[in-house]
Amino acid sequence: MHQHCHGQISVMESQRKRYAAPSSGEDSSGERGLLHTWKGYSCSVTPERVLLSRPVLQAALGTRHGVLLVEGGQVYSFGEFPWKQSQVSEVGPLKPVLESALSGQRVVAVAAGNFHSGAVTEDGGVHMWGENSFGQCGLSSLTVVPNPTPVAVLDPDTSPPHTIRVLELACGEQHSLALSAQHEVWAWGSGCQLGLVTTIFPVWKPQKVEHLAGRHVLQVACGAFHSLALVRCLPPQEARRPLPDKCGQCNQLLYTMTDKEDHVIISDSHYCPLGVELLDDGEARLEPGRSPPLRLQSSPSEPLSSHTSASAPGLHPSITDHTGYERRRTVAQNGEVLTTTDSDISAAGTDSGRTVGGVGGAGSQNSPYPDDQAVKEYLKKLSDTSLAEETAKMTIARASFQPPADSLDLLTSDLLPGVMPVTTSSALNSLVSSCASAVAERVVSTCEALSLKKRINCYNPGVGGVAGAPGGVPGGFPGGPAEERVRLEESMQGKKSCSTGDIREEEAEGLSRRLSLPGLLSQVSPRLLRRASRPKVRAVPLTPVGGLPEAGELLPSLQTEVWSWGRGEEGQLGHGDNLPRLQPLCIKCLSSKEVVLVAAGAHHSLALTAQSQVFSWGSNSSGQLGHMACPTTIPRLAKLSEGIRVWDVGAGAQHTLLLADGDCYQPILYYSGQQVREAAQDAPQDQTEGYSYTQQPVLLPFCMNLGYVSGVFAGGQSCVALADRNVTGFIASLHELAAAERKFYCKLSSVKNHILRPLLDLESLGTALGPASTVLLQSLARCYSRLCHLTGQHSASLTANLRRRREVKSLVMLEHASIFLDTYNEYCCSVGNFLVMGGFHALAKPSLDFFGKCPELLQRLAESSEENIPLSDLLVALFYLPMRHLHEYGRLLLKLGTCFEVSSVDYQQLQDGCSKFEALALHLKRRRKEAEYTYQFWKSFPGKMTDSLRKPPRRLICESSNKALTLQNSGRFSVNWFILFNDALVHAQFSTHHVFPLATLWVEPIPEENTDLYGLKVISPEETFTLLACSSMEKAKWLRSINQAVDQAMSGAGQRAEPPISRTASYTFYKDSRLKEATYEGRWLAGKPNGRGMVKWLDGRIYTGTFKNGLEDGFGDYVMPSKTLNLNDHYQGHWKEGKMHGIGTYKYATGELYEGSFQDNMRHGHGMLRSGTLNSSSPSVFIGQWVHDKKTGYGVFDDITRGEKYMGMWQDDQRQGTGVIVTQFGLYYEGAFNNNKMQGTGVLLSEDNTTYEGEFSEDWTLNGKGVLTMANGDYFEGTFTGEWGSGLKVTGSFFKPNLYDSDGDKGRAVKLGRLAVRPEQKWRAVFEECWMRLGCEAPGQGENQRAWENIAVALTTSRRLHRDCPEMNLSQSHNITLESLEFNPQQHVGPVTMERYDRIRHYLIKACDTPLHPLGRLMETLVAVYRMTYVGVGANRRLLLQAVNEIMSYLARIFQLVRFLFPDLPEEGGVIPEPSSDPQDKKDSNCADTQLESPKPGRVVSSSSLLLPVLLPRLYPPLFTLYALEKEREDDVYWECVLRLNKQPDMALLAFLGVQHKFWPVSVPVLGERTEVVSSTKDACFASATETLQQIRQFVFSTTFTPSDKLQVIQLTFEEITKEVVSSLENSFLWSMDDLFPVFLYVVLRARIRNLGSEVSLIEDLMDPCVQHGEHGIMFTTLKACYYQIQHEKTT
Repeated sequence: MHQHCHGQISVMESQRKRYAAPSSGEDSSGERGLLHTWKGYSCSVTPERVLLSRPVLQAALGTRHGVLLVEGGQVYSFGEFPWKQSQVSEVGPLKPVLESALSGQRVVAVAAGNFHSGAVTEDGGVHMWGENSFGQCGLSSLTVVPNPTPVAVLDPDTSPPHTIRVLELACGEQHSLALSAQHEVWAWGSGCQLGLVTTIFPVWKPQKVEHLAGRHVLQVACGAFHSLALVRCLPPQEARRPLPDKCGQCNQLLYTMTDKEDHVIISDSHYCPLGVELLDDGEARLEPGRSPPLRLQSSPSEPLSSHTSASAPGLHPSITDHTGYERRRTVAQNGEVLTTTDSDISAAGTDSGRTVGGVGGAGSQNSPYPDDQAVKEYLKKLSDTSLAEETAKMTIARASFQPPADSLDLLTSDLLPGVMPVTTSSALNSLVSSCASAVAERVVSTCEALSLKKRINCYNPGVGGVAGAPGGVPGGFPGGPAEERVRLEESMQGKKSCSTGDIREEEAEGLSRRLSLPGLLSQVSPRLLRRASRPKVRAVPLTPVGGLPEAGELLPSLQTEVWSWGRGEEGQLGHGDNLPRLQPLCIKCLSSKEVVLVAAGAHHSLALTAQSQVFSWGSNSSGQLGHMACPTTIPRLAKLSEGIRVWDVGAGAQHTLLLADGDCYQPILYYSGQQVREAAQDAPQDQTEGYSYTQQPVLLPFCMNLGYVSGVFAGGQSCVALADRNVTGFIASLHELAAAERKFYCKLSSVKNHILRPLLDLESLGTALGPASTVLLQSLARCYSRLCHLTGQHSASLTANLRRRREVKSLVMLEHASIFLDTYNEYCCSVGNFLVMGGFHALAKPSLDFFGKCPELLQRLAESSEENIPLSDLLVALFYLPMRHLHEYGRLLLKLGTCFEVSSVDYQQLQDGCSKFEALALHLKRRRKEAEYTYQFWKSFPGKMTDSLRKPPRRLICESSNKALTLQNSGRFSVNWFILFNDALVHAQFSTHHVFPLATLWVEPIPEENTDLYGLKVISPEETFTLLACSSMEKAKWLRSINQAVDQAMSGAGQRAEPPISRTASYTFYKDSRLKEATYEGRWLAGKPNGRGMVKWLDGRIYTGTFKNGLEDGFGDYVMPSKTLNLNDHYQGHWKEGKMHGIGTYKYATGELYEGSFQDNMRHGHGMLRSGTLNSSSPSVFIGQWVHDKKTGYGVFDDITRGEKYMGMWQDDQRQGTGVIVTQFGLYYEGAFNNNKMQGTGVLLSEDNTTYEGEFSEDWTLNGKGVLTMANGDYFEGTFTGEWGSGLKVTGSFFKPNLYDSDGDKGRAVKLGRLAVRPEQKWRAVFEECWMRLGCEAPGQGENQRAWENIAVALTTSRRLHRDCPEMNLSQSHNITLESLEFNPQQHVGPVTMERYDRIRHYLIKACDTPLHPLGRLMETLVAVYRMTYVGVGANRRLLLQAVNEIMSYLARIFQLVRFLFPDLPEEGGVIPEPSSDPQDKKDSNCADTQLESPKPGRVVSSSSLLLPVLLPRLYPPLFTLYALEKEREDDVYWECVLRLNKQPDMALLAFLGVQHKFWPVSVPVLGERTEVVSSTKDACFASATETLQQIRQFVFSTTFTPSDKLQVIQLTFEEITKEVVSSLENSFLWSMDDLFPVFLYVVLRARIRNLGSEVSLIEDLMDPCVQHGEHGIMFTTLKACYYQIQHEKTT
């Protein structure tokens, strides 16, 4: 009780010693945390020093005892301890005793109730001791707890229940509260002050106060029988939760609506009868806290919110007088709407000064408008006559005129809402709520809604009770003396407790928009509609919703509410009545007061605000509230002299202790309440006769002797102050900093409330300023509000630091200086912008109307001593005033720094902070001068150009009106005026002007050699001109000014002598024909786009990519809208000198896609064009050579619709020259094409081998001489006409050669490929592009060194491009490959050795693995074109020969490239010598073997051995398919034989094949044991050789082996056969082919290789020529013979 926790304090001894060295004459035992205690306030009182070995961190006082927390976490007690029983029951205050039960625990907070105490340990545990009759210690079955005992705070909602970590405690007479780490409140003990939903007391176990669950509680405090909580306001999104339209307990409607003649009355006065507290005598007392009523939105944008009622029902609302421009607000700072009912302090639901609705109740049906007499009669009831007179004047005056719409906000907080008749209707949904409130907020808030007569009727005792309250319930009827008292005190509160409250955010939506809702116009008066049509200045929120986002949790929240509950007979709950509250209820009139601390005495309560004001309410029997005005059931300001700023409070039984700033920064103490006489100190507490007490807080004269007080505590009759001594000046400096910040915040708030808000509320403001300046003023107001809010938060933070740590490292302004610097920067910018645009000048007239001709208030706030200063200058001085505070920050941080050693970290931090704030102060001072200079310039500038050039952020730097700068070669009579702003250089001529943005301006001095001209060359993106200065000094001045301005425009610094020549900027072209009206954003170099950038044209075209010298160059992305198709063309690829050039992809709006080479914006080189999709009308794919956007050269065209594929020559998009066509029906044509048709000599074959060789005139149309050969060999020879497949006309001879035995005629089979394109002519463009990438204009013509440089550039550029484009990211393995390719293997000159040959081979494998390498790109393209040619329709067996020849051509041409890169590599067939070895070591047999062996790969250099391993795996699938088709019939015959012969057992098959008996295996290994071969044995003989040979058939599925690999397998098979025969013969022998062949034939049969014919043909065609005549060649011939033998075997 009577204390507040100052947080967890942990101060290390080393930190204390840092500035605790004793000075002469001071006690060396300690300088921090010195405790002084006293009672009363008389002059004779002298505080007593409590001597402890350690500094005191916190104190808590009960009625007759106290608890102290000292550094190190130990706890001491003093006073009377009746609960100690046998132990010491009383200890003097000067000799505290240690609570040894807490030894070993580190305590961080203590609390004291009337007769019990509590402590919180570092781990969040709670210990309680003392009186426990009412369960206040939380320990059942004990009436007293002699020593600190742990109390478990458990959450029962979790399983198992987990322990709640507690931050702080508060204790009352019969109850205790704990604040958890989750910022929720837990309570135990007895009484309604617990806030728990229970009637069973005591509550032994801590329980959560559910009514505050979900809210962020910052602090709790306990009075004797009431509780207080300081709660952070809900964030806006949480306040917008949808709410029910019926009471959750009694199921009655929460809203009622009554239609009137020209307005709608909306009532939210529902009161739930279930919230009552039963008294001892059975009487029911209404408890409004149980069922929180709801309130309607006052505008569509305002959230609905639930809130508890402010007072009991039936109590009549007060009159709230409005003084000056202050308003009573019911909206929390975060925008949450707080309910206002018929007894609200603010009267009838004002929200930002608007009345939402009347109050439900019974009454007559007379006119709702009061007459003057009714007003006067009612006001006579008020006890304060002067108040009544003043209110009467105001009310009658306002009732006699129609207030304008814009001034409604000023009036509505003063209105007397009437009690209107209520018609019960259905619940209002959100739409009706919005609509009704839209009308109600304007209609009811006018003076027409002052239904005073209805209110007077309501107080007639004959009238029934409040709707919803049960009849006959005492307290449910209005009109009693208590209600009159409530009326009186509330009206007085409105008059006397005017405080500098927050300016609330006004609704921005105009009424005209709301009135457009359907069905509302019939309810709106014409006068209201006329008023709604007036222009309205958009309102500005002057309290930042949610505070500064970047400040986050760093600074204390100012957007707080105070909630109270418990007994209220003394008014200590602050709700305007004397009723108790079972559950926490918000004190709405404190919601906008920025309360930062609450304290509770026995029967009174205190709230300390960020503006250093103290609100007090409750019992005032001894003047403890700090004022003598009665009554006191609502918060009122304590009466303190002007300039006294309170920053800590303590509340005792009947007194209040205040800690404040005075004239100097050493804190002073004020006391209000009961005087304690020494003789009467032992008298019972309630015997106060003869006691004197204060009329208002009195200064305690001894306070200056205590040192620097950091906190005060009160309880019972006692007072305690914690003080520090000012060793080394550190403590004094810290106090001075905090005091300066508190004073500054009060100053800012005063300006906001008395100057800024009234100006914004002026009706004439919009007209006087104009739209542009009004927006700027609103921006200024927002920035001012943010600065003010930050200062308030920082002030609270510094105050908390004084109460707790008193350390440098906890200063937010050092760790997070950027928050302050940014806020000041933003604010200064907004003031400067308003000044530049003449805003202050325009604001002078409305200000003059408002402040009058003697603006003393303005002068006082602006701290101006000059006389007759213009009002506009006064306003400028006032709004630039906050900048001075930055110097104060710098000065005080420097002063703090002098308390530390120069080498310390703290000194460095303080020094850095000081530098930052001083630098900003100087910077903002310069900014102010620039703004004033610019404003003066615009006053003298020609008017026509001002409108287009005058912009808020634009500042003047210098101008050439004195002819200091002229244009070279300008006309004799021309006028050239150059004006340099902070964002542009303006060239003005007569009535025209041109603006050159500084970001794209380059200036160079022209050398003065041999000339008398002082010239500056100015370069802009589209113009270059020369300026001539009148002198070298003027030239240097302009050069420096322009360069600094350019640098500042780019980086904001302006520190460099010359801005960078390369920079990033945005520019819109106005002259350039190609880029006219296009905007470029990106890198620049000396006036030209250079580097990465983006251009946007007005017609929608966009280019994003790299530029060089002003043109697109490098890789870029280009989008061009197609107006006809409403789609985009999209090119992505390389550019050169502004045109598409190089590899790229073009997606056409038509759906076509081209991938390939470009040149001069045209398709040129190799490329692929896809037209349509598979299910579109005419899908096709062309891949081949392009010249100037047309198909020219060799290409493959796949017509998917017709099922035809053309492979041949093109000219100007037409088939021209030789070519081949295959169709999906098996037709094959090769021959001449002309004008896109088959025309000339050609050969045509059908699927059944019918062949025509002769003349063609059209596609598939025979016309002329030819020979038609049938499948059986018969043929026609003559002249043919007609289309193939549709009937032919033949004139000629028929031959049947098989009737004659002429051998010459049997060889008529057509040899294919003679009329097709030769392999070396195919894909020439692909190879040419590769040569060009290597820097060669023609194959083989170029420099080797340059080729390697080009490769390095290509790899580096590609890696950079992929790094810059996240969507093109490379895999890790790809990156490793690229890194290994950066090594150049062509470093040594001379003959190639085997080692170097291997290095070259490995390099080629890696190079061909990445498309970023020219060779890899070539390989990728060749694979694509090969598959394109021979897959699908192209899988025609007649193309096999061409497919094989094409591969051989690839090998030859790639080998040419390789030899260009590695000139030392031998030619095709050249030999690389083996590394030398001793020939004597070799045996003769080995020599013989060596001679038989074919040369190993790598000894004889060939294109196939070097390149086939790289190329063939990629081309294997289509190639093998062609082989399989070609050998299909032979393979079928072979396979049939294999299956038939494999049915025989081993011995039978060996005999059948003629294998000699001596080679028959006698026994074979089975599972590691040798088993004898019998007649039934199958698949066991020569099993290892069979398995070896079977590896060949994997090659059907795997593409990793080449012919040389397959030959190696055949050799291993022979070796396995030999090994098995030798083991059975047990002696060596030499094979003869006659012996070997049958055995090998057996192995081939048992291997069961499916497509052996295809495998044999592939090996034969692609075998390295150098191995054909060696051992490998012989073995291959044997395999081939076996294949043909098997086909012709006859089985018996």
